[in-house]
Amino acid sequence: MSPTFTSFEVRNYRIWFAGALVSNVGTWMGRVGQDWLVLTVLTAGSATALGVVTGLQFLPFLLLAPWAGLIADRFPKRRTLLLTQTMLAVSSLLLGVLAVTGLAQLWHVYVIALLQGVTTAIDNPARQAFVSEMVPNDKLANAVSLNSASFNLGRLIGPGVAGLVIAAWGTGQALLLNTVTFVFVIAALLLLRANELRPAPLAKARGGIREGFAYVRDRGDLQLVMLLVFVLGTFGMNFQITMALMATKVFDKGAGEFGLLGSIMAIGSLAAALGSARRKTPRLRVLLVSLVAFAVAATVAAMAPTYWTFALALVPVGFSALTALTTANAMVQTRVAPEMRGRVMALYMAIFMGGTPAGAPLIGWISETFGPRWTIGIGAVAMGITLVGVSVWLARSQNVRVSYESQRRPRVRVAVTSLATPAASIAPVPEPAR
Repeated sequence: MSPTFTSFEVRNYRIWFAGALVSNVGTWMGRVGQDWLVLTVLTAGSATALGVVTGLQFLPFLLLAPWAGLIADRFPKRRTLLLTQTMLAVSSLLLGVLAVTGLAQLWHVYVIALLQGVTTAIDNPARQAFVSEMVPNDKLANAVSLNSASFNLGRLIGPGVAGLVIAAWGTGQALLLNTVTFVFVIAALLLLRANELRPAPLAKARGGIREGFAYVRDRGDLQLVMLLVFVLGTFGMNFQITMALMATKVFDKGAGEFGLLGSIMAIGSLAAALGSARRKTPRLRVLLVSLVAFAVAATVAAMAPTYWTFALALVPVGFSALTALTTANAMVQTRVAPEMRGRVMALYMAIFMGGTPAGAPLIGWISETFGPRWTIGIGAVAMGITLVGVSVWLARSQNVRVSYESQRRPRVRVAVTSLATPAASIAPVPEPAR
């Protein structure tokens, strides 16, 4: 089998991937439907209201991370996922019914967004860590990348389908169709063979949260990755808001063109996920280079003069962002102890997605104050400043040299010049220079 799809050799993972893929298509339909409901039905294109909805969805990642991580490590992950996926299906059904009947109000969306945020905060670390129970360690990085491919294939298909459904039948129907897709992931969980899973040792309830914080505190390599994904997630990954605002306010487009933007960006994201699946070992160099590329691509997108040039610019934006996120996720998952994976992934997701409650309203305010183009430009500026700071810190404090080589072909080289550094630093973690 091709190295890109080596995890498909595992029956349980094949079933999980199929169910999750259908659900991911529905998730993106639900996101587009929710945003369109807020922007065109419940408000007169309010970027602030859309920012509040997005913030409420991601606020629980920040507040509940320690407990969500402990739940993932303390209880069987499959049982946890069955519960959370069922709850997400019910909340999606409720919003769809409210929209179809014309009873939906903005506060309804706020409440449901918060409920979905709480459920997803518990679901995500369990789902991230559950991958390691389906595949052996030598396939874990590949499975993580294929999960990203599934998510972005859903992003490729979902927004376009949502735009067509909204244009033909209405927003509520798109939300109800999302509800149906949850059946597939729930069925996949029920079809898994329990005797072929590799459950990690369950954590103790007492002191488990403190143990998770202490583990990350002593791991400088994890802290560096989490810093980079925090900046990317807070300032650069508010695509729900930026694409909606660019489509409606800058280019004066409708639901179909808005949904198409998500699908076009997913072309780059899907290519990045499949490319990452071929790499057996996630590397710091790949993470840094992809973030540099993101800053450049986001700058180009922010200055795009037409709808179609903006749409094309989203391909490298999606490619670079997804390469960075897949690499960061695999770096964290492959470098932690199995019994700590749920708590560490909860902190990782809290740092990545927990910045959105602050970032989303800020992005909405930036749009209304400086214009929609700056909702993308601010991500490029923030990431550029962070990368300069990280490069200086690595060079001065961690015996790591980041250099640009122009001979033969341009490349960025990350080299560890010495391993004689404290245990909490980045250097002791094997990081090949090539």
